[in-house]
Amino acid sequence: MIQQYSLSGVFRGKVASRYGMETAIDKFAVQEDIYLSPEGLEGDECADQKHHGGTERALHHYPVEHYVYWNNKYQSDYQWQAPGMGENLSSESMTEDNVCLGDRYQWGEAIIEVSQPRSPCFKLSKRWGVENFSVDMQDISRCGWLYRVIQPGRVNVNEPLVLVERLDNAMTVREVCEFYFGDPLNQEGLLKLKQQDRLSHSWMAKVEQRLETGDVENWNFRLLGHA
Repeated sequence: MIQQYSLSGVFRGKVASRYGMETAIDKFAVQEDIYLSPEGLEGDECADQKHHGGTERALHHYPVEHYVYWNNKYQSDYQWQAPGMGENLSSESMTEDNVCLGDRYQWGEAIIEVSQPRSPCFKLSKRWGVENFSVDMQDISRCGWLYRVIQPGRVNVNEPLVLVERLDNAMTVREVCEFYFGDPLNQEGLLKLKQQDRLSHSWMAKVEQRLETGDVENWNFRLLGHA
């Protein structure tokens, strides 16, 4: 049976001064055909090109279902809805539990591949006005995931994501998160991650570094915005 998933939204944004920082986290819906290049959606910008974007992180996908969880947890006046996490793709029924690292999807003319979970950062906490929100997201693996573009082409929100390939040794996005974030020096987990040929280069480098040194890199700046 062919697995395919409808999208509820496709979004892109421009860098602007918002929430006390320069960011393109505020994105807007795109209804028409749009070109997807190896760097991402045409017209979608990135403020911090060192830690976001690039060919290994061309698209960010975040499940709609998670907004209900965050709304129930924080009970704030904010509208907890897409694209509040700065995502490019939004959908129901795709989550970290049924999407695997390395999965390839046909989307319109394009083919995209899951490259890694999203690494939550302090900018999410600033955007939502919730202290340590990024830490909360990481702790429960509701991070969403990123894609690289295998084949560029024109795409549209009305075109479904059709699963065209899944590796035999594929780990779910949640499994990757639980080892990488939740038990970062677990030798069995690190060796399992090392076998994931489609894991992004930056994450693979960290896996190899942990195996070699027995140390975990400092997450404070990414999660909290300070050393």
